[in-house]
Amino acid sequence: MWTIRGVLVLAQLLVGASADYRSKIEVIRNPAFPLDVVDKLEEDTMAKVEAYMAKKIAAGKNNGCTLENAAVRREWSDLSNEQREEYIAAVQCLMKLPPRAPKDRFPGALSRFDDFVAYHMSHAAQLHDPLHLFPAHKQFLYVYEQALRNECNYTGYQPYENYDRYARDPIHSPLFNGNASSMGGNGAPDPQYTGLPQPGRTPNIIKSGGGGGCVTEGPFKDMVVSLGPTSMSPYHGLSIPKNPRSDGTGSNPRCLRRDVNRNAAMGATADRAYSLITNNSNIDGFYNQLLGNPPPKNDPYPWGIHTAGHYIHALDPGGDPATSPGDPVFYFHHGAIDRLWWIWQMQDPDARLNAVPTGGGGMPGMPGMGGGSAQDPSTAVIDLEWLAGPIKLLEAHDQLGGNGGAFCYVYV
Repeated sequence: MWTIRGVLVLAQLLVGASADYRSKIEVIRNPAFPLDVVDKLEEDTMAKVEAYMAKKIAAGKNNGCTLENAAVRREWSDLSNEQREEYIAAVQCLMKLPPRAPKDRFPGALSRFDDFVAYHMSHAAQLHDPLHLFPAHKQFLYVYEQALRNECNYTGYQPYENYDRYARDPIHSPLFNGNASSMGGNGAPDPQYTGLPQPGRTPNIIKSGGGGGCVTEGPFKDMVVSLGPTSMSPYHGLSIPKNPRSDGTGSNPRCLRRDVNRNAAMGATADRAYSLITNNSNIDGFYNQLLGNPPPKNDPYPWGIHTAGHYIHALDPGGDPATSPGDPVFYFHHGAIDRLWWIWQMQDPDARLNAVPTGGGGMPGMPGMGGGSAQDPSTAVIDLEWLAGPIKLLEAHDQLGGNGGAFCYVYV
């Protein structure tokens, strides 16, 4: 069993004094997972991050945020078992606290955890337009993290998922293996589930990974899903009850169902993420490649990293883009997306920090999501309503001092 301190000391001995940021940020690595090309790029990028922060501090624009006091979001497998179990307990705590979402609008919201699902499902189109995809999910993730910390005594920060660590065998990974320090296992086999259609792509379906039924192992095997589905189209032929309200906001208690899916995960490997960051000097290229738009040719996994990351843990509610936060692994996926965006920004922060996609034809593989936005980024706001007060959209572009310093974190 590896120890945090042992791995930290080993890492410091290996890198010596050249990696100055390590004197400010505790770096912990699980030796079972060698650094991939994106991990190495992130390490190389920290010199640019330090220079960026030094300039902000000199100009008095860092809002109190420094690398020394920045929170550190870590990859799930870099956490100790005890740290993982503390996170799981905090999520389960949120599932027991009373909801705050308006009861008349969301009678199916049964808990504080469901408050986040309710917001996402009722604002799905806006959350996924080009203007909001990155910054609004950054705020959404931050507010969820704060709820875990402030309402459920969690002492860490939101973990992220490095897809590449799990892509070739996700079912046996530390994230999905079903033990007490995982986020739960796969769903029971359901022969009626054949996969998620991906119109316009070749292949045009993310084939079933062999699950599809109720999760039977791990901390979330008894979880009750209430909100949704908002659409029955991903669940054709499956015994998933239709929500009593047409918009999916009614109470519809059922089990958490999953298809932990290698066929999806292989569309989010490190080589793809490295290409995403290094082959796009402008935000439109980054945005479109992330979404797999236009669909890659001659690629057995042509989903785009965003879709691939979502459907590693499809089915219900993970296969419904609107209610996908109903599976707690959602937050690991959007932590991964936030990390990739941050690494891309920090390659040239002066030019990229406030870059906003101009948009396109929506999100392939996620019907009804995305599309253009006519708002002016300089005046746009993110208003999470019952979750948090409004903030300026561009404040959520800066995770090291944005939003009056509330955003102050790094990924390691």
